[in-house]
This record gives sequence, structure tokens and C-alpha cells, in this order.
Amino acid sequence: MSEEQGLLRTLGEDLAVVVARDPSLNSRWEALGHTGLSAVWAHRVAHRLYGRGLRTAARMLARIARRRTGVEIHPGTVLGRRVFIDHGASVVIGQTAVVGDDVTIYQQVTLGAVGWWTDNHRPPGARRHPVVGNGVILGANATVLGPVTIGDHALIGAMATVTEDLPPGARVYAARSVVRPAPALRSVPDAGVAPNAASAAAVPPPVAVSDAVRVLASAGSW
Repeated sequence: MSEEQGLLRTLGEDLAVVVARDPSLNSRWEALGHTGLSAVWAHRVAHRLYGRGLRTAARMLARIARRRTGVEIHPGTVLGRRVFIDHGASVVIGQTAVVGDDVTIYQQVTLGAVGWWTDNHRPPGARRHPVVGNGVILGANATVLGPVTIGDHALIGAMATVTEDLPPGARVYAARSVVRPAPALRSVPDAGVAPNAASAAAVPPPVAVSDAVRVLASAGSW
């Protein structure tokens, strides 16, 4: 199979997996407008340009895709087959990241590096980003940082942060939010209802205009 035929087959698999995993879609024609699919397809082309040394063209294509889809995938990233990016908003995948086959990525996922203060001390060409195994699910706003390895079929839940290797099948969940009972609500009397004696006593009596004039005059404010 030629490289072009292999690319076309991979693009067809990308389309099929979007239809299979997104219940809001009813047909392949509708899936063609899927944001995640557009981002993955653009990256397939940009990655080939990048591998052929056309790095400027690859980066330009990646930037256009980012502006159109909200997904930022470095052209050097290696994406496996049937990668499904749902929604796609604010997904970031770094240069040396490797994403396996049949991976599902939800919105706001980051596969990033630890930071320049660490990466600048690594040997030239050293990996800075995660390797994600086959069948991994990355929940919304999940963050995986550094040259860690995520085992096959692991699940990283929403809001979870991972900075170390995970074995195959691992489950990582962020701490749940604390739910407290609602505070007691103070009743507010309806309009037109006379206040009770206690509330009436707390309201100061009105001051007559003549009394106010006498107070100002005695104070020398006139």
C-alpha cells in the first residue's frame, strides 16, 4: 500500500470513529463538520510535512487548524489510528507526545511538558511529553505532564492531573467537590402584608420635617 493510500485509509477511519462515538451525529456527512475531526485531519497532513522537513509549512497549517478548531497539536506529535477528539475546545498536545490507537480525548485536555526550567536541562532530542497507550480515555480538563507513560486502556477522569507513569488499566480520578446543604433562607414578607410587632419595633419612627428644621437651626447649619 502506498503512503497516499495509507493516509486515505487513516482519514476514513478517523471519520468512521467520529460517527461511532458521537451520538449527536446521524451520518458521515454530518460528521464532516465535526471540530475534532477537522483538527485530526489537519494534523495528519501537517505531520507528514513536518517529517519531510517542511517545518514552516507544517506549523502554518497547525496554526490555521488551531484558529479554526481550538485544538493545538504540534506537527511533531505522533497520533495513532482512530483518535477521537470530542468537542475539541482548548485541547493541547505537545511536540514529542505520542498518542496510541483508539484514544478518546475530551475538551481542555493537555498533554504537555513540565516547563522550560526543567526541559532546558534535558539532553537534546529527549522526550518532554507523555506517551499515551492504546484505548486510553482522557476526561475533560485532564492534564498529563512530562515524559510519562500512560498504559493501555487507562482512564484519566475529568480534572485529574498526572505526572507519573500509569500501569495498563489504571483509573485516576480528581477529588470530588464538597457538597454542603443550602443555608436556611430567611422569609421575606409579601408586599402589602403588615409587618409583625417585632419588625415594626425595629424600624425607627419617621422624623417630622419641622423637627428636622429645628435640629439644623440649633446646630448652626443655616
